[in-house]
Amino acid sequence: MAANLVRSGHEVAVWNRSAGSRDAFLAAHPASAAAHPRELAESSAVVFTMLANDDAARAVYLGPEGLIESAGAKLLVEMGTMSPDLVRDLARGAQAAGKSFVDAPVSGATQAAENADLLVMAGCTQAEHPELEQLFAAMGRKTIWLGQSGSGAVLKLAVNMLIHGLNQTVSEALTLAGKAGISERDAFDVIENSAAAAPMLKYRRALYLDEAEQDVSFTVELAEKDLRLALALASNLDVDMPQTQTTLDVLKAARDKGYGQRDMASILAFMKGQQR
Repeated sequence: MAANLVRSGHEVAVWNRSAGSRDAFLAAHPASAAAHPRELAESSAVVFTMLANDDAARAVYLGPEGLIESAGAKLLVEMGTMSPDLVRDLARGAQAAGKSFVDAPVSGATQAAENADLLVMAGCTQAEHPELEQLFAAMGRKTIWLGQSGSGAVLKLAVNMLIHGLNQTVSEALTLAGKAGISERDAFDVIENSAAAAPMLKYRRALYLDEAEQDVSFTVELAEKDLRLALALASNLDVDMPQTQTTLDVLKAARDKGYGQRDMASILAFMKGQQR
């Protein structure tokens, strides 16, 4: 995403919690580096963050070296998956500091990010932050302006519920086909071309069919985090989600068996291991 901003002609400064990723990016792209989030904000008009969870977001946004208390950037945009409650807290904190905070999570995996083919779910109106239109266009194929702070975070959880549910069901379908003597490759060909097909099946095909030879795209632990957030939101809104609870239970069981840092496609291997 940062590389696509550079390629689009924007002046980009970067910071990362692990210096190795930052240094690799700087070696490959004309950009500058910041020593900490506060310094990044002081040299930028807009700051985009992509963080793994609420704890990471709190560490980067809050505190004396955080983005909210910094001088400089007046517009802060978080594009990862976080709880709607934290979005509200950060939006209030930013407003008190004379800044704006926008939740704008994205849908699409690593390849979609590289190809600037992400869907951006922006928790604001286009009129509120017109400068974001061009910046989002550098990173994604489409932006849906949802109008209200926190809406992006809610819909990101809803989309990820569907993705993780599909991941579970595909794993079960391939396990069933395999038990019936059908090769996983043939079974996947049928699923990928059936009425149940979804874009994620195409770009995650290699992960399902040969997980060990692929880079991890999205871990089991991150999938578990997403569903915990979704179910917490559902509880607050008095919404029953039994299928999502079942998917979470499988992810927890897989994590307990050592699958936590493997790609979520490893649920196929986990399911096959549970068969008698």
